[in-house]
Amino acid sequence: QVQLVESGGGLVQPGGSLTLSCAASGIRSWFYAMGWYRQAPGKQRELVAQRTSAGTTNYADSVKGRFTISRDSTKNAVYLQMNSLKPEDTAVYLCNAQLPPHDYWGQGTQVTVSS
Repeated sequence: QVQLVESGGGLVQPGGSLTLSCAASGIRSWFYAMGWYRQAPGKQRELVAQRTSAGTTNYADSVKGRFTISRDSTKNAVYLQMNSLKPEDTAVYLCNAQLPPHDYWGQGTQVTVSS
């Protein structure tokens, strides 16, 4: 059974930082494109950052220079370091693993940026 379990969300003030973690089980995550998506109330789910098995990274324009995705194959995990957080970053952040035709999702972790 495949599981992606996110952690690290919470409430942070504007300008603050958070690191999200995604622990994968049931898959060898290093074969997958691992990514983070987010969904805010009333908005569509959007890609935040993705790291392919080859090491290529892709970021949403809105987070470039502020967020960094990384992975630790020894721990079967992927991380999202988020700096200089803004209120518009408030959303549920979901971990994703893609290896066509497989597409797995975690349950998500809430990130709220507010003073």
